[in-house]
Amino acid sequence: MGEDVFARLRPELRRAVAALGYRAPTPIQRQAIPPILEGRDVLGCAQTGTGKTAAFGLPLLHRLAEGRAPTRPGHPRALILAPTRELTAQIGEALTAFGQGLGLPVLTIHGGVSLLPQEEALRRGVAILVATPGRLLDLAHRRTLALDAAEAVVLDEADRMLDMGFLPDIRKIAALLPRRRQTLLFSATFPPEVTALAKSLLGARPVSVRVDPGRPAAERVRQRALFVAQADKYALLKWLLESPKCFRVLVFPRMKHAADRLAKRLTRDGFPAAALHSDKSQGARTRALEAFRQGKIQALVATDIAARGIDVEDVTHVINYDLPDEPETYIHRIGRTARAGAEGEALSLVAPHDRQALRAIERLLGRPVPQWLDQPLHCEAARLAMGADAVRKPSPPRPPRRPR
Repeated sequence: MGEDVFARLRPELRRAVAALGYRAPTPIQRQAIPPILEGRDVLGCAQTGTGKTAAFGLPLLHRLAEGRAPTRPGHPRALILAPTRELTAQIGEALTAFGQGLGLPVLTIHGGVSLLPQEEALRRGVAILVATPGRLLDLAHRRTLALDAAEAVVLDEADRMLDMGFLPDIRKIAALLPRRRQTLLFSATFPPEVTALAKSLLGARPVSVRVDPGRPAAERVRQRALFVAQADKYALLKWLLESPKCFRVLVFPRMKHAADRLAKRLTRDGFPAAALHSDKSQGARTRALEAFRQGKIQALVATDIAARGIDVEDVTHVINYDLPDEPETYIHRIGRTARAGAEGEALSLVAPHDRQALRAIERLLGRPVPQWLDQPLHCEAARLAMGADAVRKPSPPRPPRRPR
């Protein structure tokens, strides 16, 4: 099993880790947490879904809390760069959940929204800034933000950032950082451009950590796409949960308020359920997880961040009530089932507006997701929205029952 590196963390972080359901550290966490706690630079090779957000986030929070430096307006103590707004949101939500009780404000900034609320949040003071490169430079140019107090910088998914053309922005940001700092760089692949970037940013002797992704979860899980009108998703979800085979199910909506609403409706309609997301108290999250493990509830309705630490045996099904914005998140979701040699199934409810999300998932998988066309709420318009290439052989039939 390896060393429990969580034991090295502050009590507040250990409590948060336990409340979020982390049973044991993942390989990347066991390798990365100790050198980060020691203040070393780290070069990490890890895929999405290996637990790397906790691998750098937990020791980063620990060091900032131990340092006890004041939080100054517009001068974050740590910077995390990520390529997309979706990933910045996920990292920000995870750090907020981990750091409850530490008094270390976390702010997420990205493009596509007004600058003014972000500037106001910076003026209130922030300990950790999670940002996309372009928006960070916008705020730096407006002199709302300065990076001279940054004790640590993290580059997450460095290969994707370079693929998206962010190298010039990253170099400009590096020039704004203090020379004495801790630098952590994580990437799924290391083409020459990423290797050169790592050499320019990290110290002379960084600690290298690498995780073998092993056999992808996508190859171990039976996957199916169910085309359905958005208005019929809930009825289809209930129909699926009526199957005796669906006795321990993870349901993934996109938003926290949707998780609460779904859990309440399911429980009311005779399918015991509980919601799990970062706005829940630690006690509520612990109770929900224990009820799920013990079989007292059939469905755990979770957001992506809250589900990252879930390690529950015999999850029979993962149901993607909403498809994720990032295709890599799909891989992480379906990896919650078919563990330790067990069978598992991932079912995705695909509405007409989910066309691009499903295509992105299929590109990442390198093959189409099999379709279940004979379910009782099949929506032909949603299937046709995928285009002519979406016509495939139906999945094996299942006796249809109209949803109650």
